[in-house]
Amino acid sequence: MILSRSLKAFGSEGFAQVLKEEVSGLGSGVLPLQQGLRTGSNSLDGGLEIMVLRSKEAPAILRVRIGIFYQSIVAGCACADDPTPVNENTEYCEVDVEIDRRDGRARFNLVDDGSSENSEA
Repeated sequence: MILSRSLKAFGSEGFAQVLKEEVSGLGSGVLPLQQGLRTGSNSLDGGLEIMVLRSKEAPAILRVRIGIFYQSIVAGCACADDPTPVNENTEYCEVDVEIDRRDGRARFNLVDDGSSENSEA
């Protein structure tokens, strides 16, 4: 994924809003939402809410930590007598976003108790 608008807006007052807009449309195909689950078994892509927690500038990379609120479900067997209700659960995870300053290519790393998993687009 290329975050060219976010790269261009870095350092301006509108940076957080631009980053939120670009990231909120990505979904679990790019973001490590499935890996960040705490309650459900399947992450849902719609309705992502993004918070910019901090940002740091390096010569080659912009590093931004974001918090993501999203929804999940506990998937049942879909049988007629399945007692598992399909309720949406609110999930939260933190993700480090590294944006290459040359071309805007972004890498997303799930923050998990001091370790991280990579998801590059």
